[in-house]
Amino acid sequence: MKSTGDHIKQSRLALGLSQADAAKKLNISTPAFCKIETGQTDLNISRLLQISKTFKVPVIQLITGQSTTSDSSEELVALKKELIEKEEEINKLRKKVIDLYDKLGI
Repeated sequence: MKSTGDHIKQSRLALGLSQADAAKKLNISTPAFCKIETGQTDLNISRLLQISKTFKVPVIQLITGQSTTSDSSEELVALKKELIEKEEEINKLRKKVIDLYDKLGI
């Protein structure tokens, strides 16, 4: 499993930036940026947000390596479909309960 540092490196490479270029954009030293990519430095939220903004990628992509746009929308459509199916199933069960109460005369 890749680390956040690996995902940051992938994002940097996708932009065609060297470590020195990325460090300069983040106003940190090249060795400090290298430590971020290699996981030798724990990232705080503000630094993660800064990298996200500088590289123009969502924070979740830096953490997981997955882009949220296409994966999330497809997953959302599937979840909505499943929710509709479950609601239909619940409505059928409600109707059965009502029919049973009617048969019992309650």
